[in-house]
Amino acid sequence: MPTDKQKETAIFICQLLSNLYQPINLFPYGQRLKMIYILAGMNDSLEIVINQDGKWDFEI
Repeated sequence: MPTDKQKETAIFICQLLSNLYQPINLFPYGQRLKMIYILAGMNDSLEIVINQDGKWDFEI
């Protein structure tokens, strides 16, 4: 299960994407790596990973 910090960060990121009118296309939680992965944007151009401590980063 995601940590509370991950959940709070995921809500923040999803709200930010929504405010920018960007679709969220994929939003899984990886049990093995314990990370939340968000794939968003018109052309799936935004890849965001949220670590257990709630810190997030863009994937390239």
